[in-house]
Amino acid sequence: MTAVFIGFAVAYFLSALLRAVTATLAPAFSSELGLGAGDLGLLAGAYFFGFALLQLPLGRALDRHGPRRVQFALMLLAVLGCGLFALAQSLAGLLAARMLIGMGVAACLMAPLTAYRRRFSPAAQLRANSWMLMTGSLGMVASTLPVQWLLPLLGWRGLFVALALALALSMVVMLWLVPRDEPAPPGPPETGSGYGAIVRHPMFLRLAPLAFLQYGGMIAVQALWAGPWLTQVAGWTPQAAAGGLFGINLAMLFAFLTWGALMPRLATRGVHALGVLAWGMPAVLVLMAGIVWAGPAAGAAAWAAWCVASTCVSLSQPAVGQAFPAALAGRALSAYNLVIFSGVFAVQWGIGLAIDALRAAGLAPVSAFQVAFGIYGVLCALSYVWFWWRRA
Repeated sequence: MTAVFIGFAVAYFLSALLRAVTATLAPAFSSELGLGAGDLGLLAGAYFFGFALLQLPLGRALDRHGPRRVQFALMLLAVLGCGLFALAQSLAGLLAARMLIGMGVAACLMAPLTAYRRRFSPAAQLRANSWMLMTGSLGMVASTLPVQWLLPLLGWRGLFVALALALALSMVVMLWLVPRDEPAPPGPPETGSGYGAIVRHPMFLRLAPLAFLQYGGMIAVQALWAGPWLTQVAGWTPQAAAGGLFGINLAMLFAFLTWGALMPRLATRGVHALGVLAWGMPAVLVLMAGIVWAGPAAGAAAWAAWCVASTCVSLSQPAVGQAFPAALAGRALSAYNLVIFSGVFAVQWGIGLAIDALRAAGLAPVSAFQVAFGIYGVLCALSYVWFWWRRA
């Protein structure tokens, strides 16, 4: 179990770093390329657009060809994307390269989750899933202060060359530690019928709005909007904001570490993921309302509390995987991941567009951020209402 986990975890660490690094590099992009809030949201979201674009074909490939083989093939695109990002001279070039990176790391979470569904017991799946997300949080921690320290030495272009080399190394580690894919387990008759039965499943329908808005929004804030909030609303310097992002991601790391240790024990006592989600979401909504109300007084500690509380939604991922036969695990998890990362793209870009529109309408920057996040909080509350309404 340990070797399989590490073999996949190295690549997921790097994919999470690439996902979140735009929050730390946002000031550099703004000053060098003159990017506005909408442009930054689009640039960060291009990763998720490319990521989401591959999720449905990825699910079929994982079930048919196996997680190890599929992840290795896709990561070649990520290496190429990092190289092209380092060479890009315009926003269009950055967008194309970042979308290619997103496509290349599209399997870095779904491949291990599919492998865990095939190889591990349900309790071990909960632990491995949470610890994989903890590895992602470690990557996000690395995207903050460490990136800020390396920026004067390498520049953001040199940083992406180094990331291309690190991705290539992670591919070697995966081939070394992860055993060859076993033949796909036999499935029910609907295995070849596509995604219709998956997206109509009551569990999938119940969780989809929360996955899109709350889970996707948590990643959108962690990967981008926490940084601009700290600099443009709270008035922090870029260096202080990088330190704040470091604290947020470190808190997320410990949250996922705790879930990985706690959930298998809770499951043996009859406390399941959806029950934890049901009672955790009210705290998430109250914290968002408090952040919007506090405005400039809401710093990194407030966002860390919101992000940590939001991790309860991550428990829905293994719940979806376990709701389907092992032969459909790749498709079920990829379809759910498509919902999540479509939400990341929509929330990242949507908040940026809302901020720009509100500022164009005459609102001050602080007020524009507060109204945009207030609208987002209301949408999250409605997704929670749907979750309760569909409980039967």
